[in-house]
Amino acid sequence: AMILADGLLGQMMEPVVIDSNIITDLPQKPWATNGHKNERKHNVVNSLYLQAADLERLIRERFERYKIIQAEESMCEHYLTEGADYIVAAYGATARIAQAAVKEARAQGIKVGLIRPITVWPFPEKDFKEAAKPAKEFLCVEMSMGQMIADIKLAIDCAKPVRFFGRTGGIIPTPAEVLAEIIKMTGGAER
Repeated sequence: AMILADGLLGQMMEPVVIDSNIITDLPQKPWATNGHKNERKHNVVNSLYLQAADLERLIRERFERYKIIQAEESMCEHYLTEGADYIVAAYGATARIAQAAVKEARAQGIKVGLIRPITVWPFPEKDFKEAAKPAKEFLCVEMSMGQMIADIKLAIDCAKPVRFFGRTGGIIPTPAEVLAEIIKMTGGAER
């Protein structure tokens, strides 16, 4: 799985509580390199197959593995999405900002929720697809030029509009800016 983060998160500091129940006996990982201690059979990594059928078999095996990874490794967090008419999608530090905006919008009576993807691959398609059923519209908030928009549109089969609000160049969006975009998205809808 690939974890979504950004430079701002990488430089944040917060208190952390470390669980005293630390696991010392980790499960075996026969797929991982271990310094060649001859404790397992060799893992052969190869992308050159002289027989097309061998390459096709490998590709099919990998796609079966990818299906399992998509089903088991996809991660996201929901915040007030139940009963939401509008969904904000954000990751990394932007998700914290968006969460504050969603909280304020809810206090103003706007039925909005937040989905925070934790993994970019596999993308949490099922979560977005489920959220799209009752939702009227999505707002993608990023500190970029909208790299996640296509993922959201693909996940929801372009069934609902996806708006974008982003800041770049190290400019961090504020909760007030995101709230203003949420209010714009609702278009003065009844709350």
